[in-house]
Amino acid sequence: MRNVYKTLASQYDPLGYIIPFTTRAKVLIQDLWKRNLGWDDPITPLQLREKWLSWIREIPNLLQLQFPRPYAPACADNPSVIRELHIFCDASERAYGSVAYLRTTDDQGHVHITFILARSRVAPRKCLSMPRLELSAALTGAQLAKVIQTELYLNIHTVILWSDSTTVLNWLTSESCRYKVFVGTRVAEIQTLTDKAEWRYIDSAHNPADHITRGLTLTQLASPHQWSSGPDFLLQPSEQWPPTPVIKVEPEVSELRKTAFIGTVTVSSHSLLDPNQFHTWLELVQATVRSLHGAAATDSDSSPQADDYVEAEKLILAQAQQDSFPLEIQALKTGQPIPANSRLASLAPEYDKDTGLIRVGGRLRRATNLDLDAIHPIVLDPSHSTTKLLIKETDCRLLHPGSERVLAELRRQFWILRGREAIRKHQRKCQDCQFWRAKPEVPQMADLPSCRLQLHQPPFYSTGVDCFGPFSIKVGRRHEKRWGILYKCMTTRCVHLDLLEHLDTDAFLLSLRRFIARRGKPMELLCDNGTNFVGGDRELRETFNVMAPKLQELLAPQTIRFHYIPPNAPHFGGTWEREVKSVKTALRVILREQTVPEPVLQTLLVEVEGILNAKPLGYVSSDVADVDPVTPNLLLMGRRDASLPQVLFDSTNLLGRRRWRHSQVLADHFWTAFIRDYLPSLQNRHKWRKDGRELTMGQVVLIVDPQLPRALWPVGTVTETLAGPDGKIRTARVRVHEKSYTRPVVRLIPLPHFEEEPKTL
Repeated sequence: MRNVYKTLASQYDPLGYIIPFTTRAKVLIQDLWKRNLGWDDPITPLQLREKWLSWIREIPNLLQLQFPRPYAPACADNPSVIRELHIFCDASERAYGSVAYLRTTDDQGHVHITFILARSRVAPRKCLSMPRLELSAALTGAQLAKVIQTELYLNIHTVILWSDSTTVLNWLTSESCRYKVFVGTRVAEIQTLTDKAEWRYIDSAHNPADHITRGLTLTQLASPHQWSSGPDFLLQPSEQWPPTPVIKVEPEVSELRKTAFIGTVTVSSHSLLDPNQFHTWLELVQATVRSLHGAAATDSDSSPQADDYVEAEKLILAQAQQDSFPLEIQALKTGQPIPANSRLASLAPEYDKDTGLIRVGGRLRRATNLDLDAIHPIVLDPSHSTTKLLIKETDCRLLHPGSERVLAELRRQFWILRGREAIRKHQRKCQDCQFWRAKPEVPQMADLPSCRLQLHQPPFYSTGVDCFGPFSIKVGRRHEKRWGILYKCMTTRCVHLDLLEHLDTDAFLLSLRRFIARRGKPMELLCDNGTNFVGGDRELRETFNVMAPKLQELLAPQTIRFHYIPPNAPHFGGTWEREVKSVKTALRVILREQTVPEPVLQTLLVEVEGILNAKPLGYVSSDVADVDPVTPNLLLMGRRDASLPQVLFDSTNLLGRRRWRHSQVLADHFWTAFIRDYLPSLQNRHKWRKDGRELTMGQVVLIVDPQLPRALWPVGTVTETLAGPDGKIRTARVRVHEKSYTRPVVRLIPLPHFEEEPKTL
């Protein structure tokens, strides 16, 4: 037996081309196992030995086998060809299997048939009927079709499966639940993998899968044969293929499942209403009370009493439990234990015969000072509509507190499974709860804009500007106000401070001229939507537009582009807002609420500017061997602060004695240290690391206004969403009544859509 298995296993045939030959050996091995032979026992009887030796003598003929590797000739390899997959199934008392062929029709109508794959199985030792074996063969064909369509990277237009068993074809057109387990499970799997319209009948004479069960020699396989080239009728048009005979197949009575009628009759004394039709718990109870009174409800003398409302609530709760725990109710009514996998197993439930409700058994039954509802609360399913109405009613009655307060109130009478989760789910959809507790959905922190990465550009190439103050100064005996203005280089962190007499357009333009005269013209200015900035931008544009066309053409490259951040979004300008805080902190330490003359204040601003420009960029090492960190002053003044002398180079330096090149060398040193030490520290996202839910058109939002109490924050509808360079929504336009506002998403809190109250029956 050991040599038999070794010889058979050495035949490597992944496509199953020699299956008619190897299946003969598989059947022979099954016969040998029936003889209970050991691994090293000789093959007996003599008849089986002769069969094995005859099979062995055919193996050298494997060298004569040849079959084409391509599925179709080169002329038929184009997208317009039509490919069909044909799978043939057959079974016998000893083996069953299936074989697949690819039928390719080119543009000229020429048909090419190619062998694809084949699979075979030996019939089990337990004797099966022929219809069951044919069904097993059909299952291998369905599985073979699934494998080929998954693994073959070709566009297959049609799949057709062929079987010579009319009984199997009748089973495949019926419902699988009608048959016993063996037939039913296989029919269900075949119906899942294939469509019943794909199955057709073929007689045994034209079925190439018949060679799997009957077997072939290697000599027959090497010669032109139906197994390698497929059945001849596939070369003909589909109208000439074997038709399905009109045969009335009698169903296999032995395979039909025995049928039995199982029914139950429930007599309900009341027809309860659907809780989904009501908006509140009170409306449901009132409608139930009216339905219980029937025609008498219109009589003024028979107004509902308190007992009617109690009875209506019991009926509603009983119906909710019947919908959620039918098996548990049936078991408790009959005195049987509930199923072990029941959701109520840990609660030791009990059936209250007086009310017809399931209550928590629990461990508090010896408490004498508690009500019945507190010791044995009523069990409810969190997903039932009645439970949702109860949670909503309690939440509104308690004026929308936290989930723990609502749960504590409900526990006085009801035990809701996973109660906290159900309450929080309701509060996430409640407009009032979200109005007071919801937070904005913030997108992930964006990448650094291009203005922050203007490397090897002069200082203040991209500049952020903002005003701060006011500060009180002395002018003679009176006090006046002054404001500070800050210009910050977005890349090198250089700071320029100046003093403004007013917060108007003229004061800003004069300050801008002083800044350009001292620091150079910036390419772009980034600022908020202050009226002085917007007015300065408008005035510069108007002045430019009234110039002569020739002058406009010459000055066009020298214009300054203004970029405005969204209104009420200071984090869009966090780079300069942080420096404003540093300036205010320094002035607060120096002035200590004192009022100083204007020259003193202006001097203080310049001193603070020098301190900020001497601030190191990046991490300051504690190692004495490390060089000093890079500072903005290194680029502005050629030294790290005003107290240090300018660096001089000796005569051995490659720059020689050309002192005018010192500034360029210092700039190179700045950018080298900047890129090495400071720029990598900007990679991290310190907050807003995850994306929140994006706003959509029509979303109802609450606009955050830090200047107002939350109760006065306006509610509006999103009319337009504005995406950033990374495609994420960071700004939106919101309509409140007749006005439209542009706000960042960090100032917008999404609210649940308001649901109109449905009409009660």
